[in-house]
Amino acid sequence: MSQSNWQNDPLHPIAILLDELRAEDVTLRLNAVHRISTICLALGPERTRTELVPFLQESLDDDDEILLALAEELGAPFVDYLGGPEYGHLVLPILEHLTGVEETLVRDKAAESANGVCSLLSPEQVEQYYLPMLKRLAAGEWFTSRTSATAMFASAYPKVSRPSQEEMLKMFTKLCEDDTPMVRRAAAKELGGFSKTLSHDTLISDLLPAFRKLSTDDQDSVRLLTVDAMIAIAEALEDEECKNYLGATMKSLVSDRSWRVRYMVGDHFVKLAKAAGQDIVREELVTAYVALLKDSEAEVRTAAAGQIPGFAELVDREVILARLMPCIRDLATDSSQHVRAALGSQISGLAPQLGKDATIEHLLPLFLQLLKDEFPEVRLNIISKLEVVNGVIGIELLSKALLPAIVELAEDKQWRVRQAIIEYIPLLAKQLGVQFFDDQLANLCMGWLGDPVFSIREAATINLRKLTEVFGVEWAKETIIPKVMEMGHNVNYLFRMTTVFAITTMAPALDVDSIRTSILPTIISLSADRIPNIRFNVAKAFEVLSTSLGSQPGGPQLVQSDVLPAIEKLLQDSDADVRFFAEKALETAQRVVGGGSSAAGESTAGGAGEQAPASEEVVMTDA
Repeated sequence: MSQSNWQNDPLHPIAILLDELRAEDVTLRLNAVHRISTICLALGPERTRTELVPFLQESLDDDDEILLALAEELGAPFVDYLGGPEYGHLVLPILEHLTGVEETLVRDKAAESANGVCSLLSPEQVEQYYLPMLKRLAAGEWFTSRTSATAMFASAYPKVSRPSQEEMLKMFTKLCEDDTPMVRRAAAKELGGFSKTLSHDTLISDLLPAFRKLSTDDQDSVRLLTVDAMIAIAEALEDEECKNYLGATMKSLVSDRSWRVRYMVGDHFVKLAKAAGQDIVREELVTAYVALLKDSEAEVRTAAAGQIPGFAELVDREVILARLMPCIRDLATDSSQHVRAALGSQISGLAPQLGKDATIEHLLPLFLQLLKDEFPEVRLNIISKLEVVNGVIGIELLSKALLPAIVELAEDKQWRVRQAIIEYIPLLAKQLGVQFFDDQLANLCMGWLGDPVFSIREAATINLRKLTEVFGVEWAKETIIPKVMEMGHNVNYLFRMTTVFAITTMAPALDVDSIRTSILPTIISLSADRIPNIRFNVAKAFEVLSTSLGSQPGGPQLVQSDVLPAIEKLLQDSDADVRFFAEKALETAQRVVGGGSSAAGESTAGGAGEQAPASEEVVMTDA
C-alpha cells in the first residue's frame, strides 16, 4: 500500500497496531509500542484521543518488557500527540494502572512519566484528574500502588489549592507511617524531594515529624534513606534551626546500630556538613566524623576516609591537626586494604590545607608508609595523586620518598601492577621533571621493553611516545631513541621485535630529522631480519612512518629516497605475510610521494602486536 493510501485509510494504522500488539511474538509487540508515536501522527490528535488511548487502556499487556516500554512512551512528549496539555489528563488512567504493577522498573518509569505529564497540566486539571488518581494510589490495597504514590507528590503539590495541599500532606504523612516497610522505604526516599516544594513553616510543622519517625524506623533500610532527606531539609533551614531540629537526629544516625546507616552517613558527610552550617560543624560534626573514622566496620571507615579532603576544607587547620590527624594515622595502618586504598586516594588533598611545614611533618611520613604498603592499589592511589603534594612541598623531598616505591611497583610479580605503574610514568615524569627522570627512571622504562609479557612491552612503547610528548623530540633523540635502536641489534629476536613496535608507536611524535638520522638506518637493516614476524612488522612500521612523514615538510622526499626502496625489497620476500603488509605499505608510501591527502589521516592496518599465523610457526621454531 502506498504512503498516501496508508494515510487515507482510517482503519489501517490502528489495525496494524492491533495486530502487532496481539501477536504472540514479544518482539513484535515491543516494536509496536515503540512505534506508537508514528501511529499517533498517522491518526491525528482526535483519533489518538478517541481510539488509540481507549484501545491501549483495554489491551494492557502483562509482559513486563512491554509495560516498561509503554510507561516510557506515555510521558510528557506523548501529550503533544493528544493535541496539547489540555488533553494530557487522558493518559493518566493508563499510567495509574502501570504504577500498580508488580515489576519495580515499570512502576518507577510510570511514576516518572506521570510526573512529566503533571508538569504540563493546568492547576484545574491537577485538581480534577491528577489528585484523585494520587488519592486512589495512596489508599490502594496493594503496597505497589502506595510505593508509587510517594514519588508523585512533589510534582503536584505546588499546583493545587491550599486545602488540597493540606490533604496531600496528610496523605504523605500517612504513607510515612505505613505498615509495609517497602512503602516507608519509598516515602523516605522521596521525602527530600517533596520537602523542597514546601514552605519553610510547613516543612517544620508538617514534614519534620514524619522525617523523625522515619529516621528512627525499626528497619535500617528505611533509616539509611533518610540521610539524603536530612541533607535536603538541612539546606532549607537556618543554621540555628538546623541545630535545634536536626542535631539529635544527626547524632543518632552517626551512632546508629546498623553499619549500613553509618556507611550512608559517612558517604554523604561533606554534603551533610555543608548543609548543616559552620556552627553545627564545629560543635557537633567534628566529633561525629571522628567517630566514623574510628568505626568498627571497615566499610564505614572506607566511606569516611573518602570524605577527608572535603571535610577538612570546612574546619580550621588546628582542628585537622588535633582531631583528624590521629585518626588518619590509624587509618594508614588499618587492617583493611580497602580503607588504606581509600585513604591513599584522598590524603594528598590535605596538603593545601596544612601548608608546607605541616605536610612535611605530618603527611610525608604517612606517604612513605602507604608507598610501602603490601597491596599495590594502595601504592598506586598515592602515586596517582602526588601532583597536589608536589605543589605544596616541592619535588626534592617528594622524589626521595617516591623512587623506592616506584621501583618496587615496576618489579612487582603481578604483570597488571607493572602495567598500572607504566601508565602513571608520564604523569610522574611531568611532576618530577626531566632531570629526575633521566637520573632515576629512564633505565626502568627501557627495562620494561624487554618484559616477558607482551602487554607490558606494548605499554612500555606507548609510554615512550607519551614521554616524548612531555619532554620533546630533542630529549627523545638524545635519551630514548639511541637505546631503542641499540635493542634492534640484539641477538634475541624479542628485543628486535620490541624495537620495531617502539618505532611504530613513537613515529607520530617524531620529526623528519629524527626519523632520517635515528630511525631509518635501524628499521631498514631489520627489513632483512631472518625472522618473518619481524620483517612483516617492519613493513607495518614503514606504513606508519610514511603516514607520519607525509604530513611534515620534507617528509615525502624522504619517503621517496629511503622508504620506498626498502618496501620494494620486502615485496620480493619469500614469506606471503611479509609481501601482504609490504603491499599495504607501498600503497601508503606512493600516496605520500604523489601528494595524496589521505595519507596523513590513515592508521596502520592491524595493531603493532598483530602477528600472522603463517609466520608464527617460523618464529616459534627459530626462536
